[in-house]
Amino acid sequence: MFRNQVTSLLRHERIETTTPKAKELKRIADKVITLGKKGTAHARRIAFRDVRDPEVIEKLFGPIAERYAKRAGGYSRIIHTRRRHGDNASMSIIELVDRAPAVEENAETKAKAKKAKGE
Repeated sequence: MFRNQVTSLLRHERIETTTPKAKELKRIADKVITLGKKGTAHARRIAFRDVRDPEVIEKLFGPIAERYAKRAGGYSRIIHTRRRHGDNASMSIIELVDRAPAVEENAETKAKAKKAKGE
């Protein structure tokens, strides 16, 4: 389960899960990102034990490793959000620090949305 969550976290750079799972996931994800910073073949093999997707491995050893090259640790953060309906579990968002900002809408899309609203 944590292998899938680490892969999803590195792919999407932000996921929502229960707070206890997020706390454990943070430990694993930070260790995998540290391996990505090393960049050796041995580190790549060890990282592949936890992250089974070759595309995510390339992202880990490429852009993510470059982004955190000068950071000494603390690559992810946990934000407590809500209580889940049904079982009242504490939910949290875990995300990578300094992640890429959300893609801004271009002017064309904004103009279409404005026209659709009748403004």
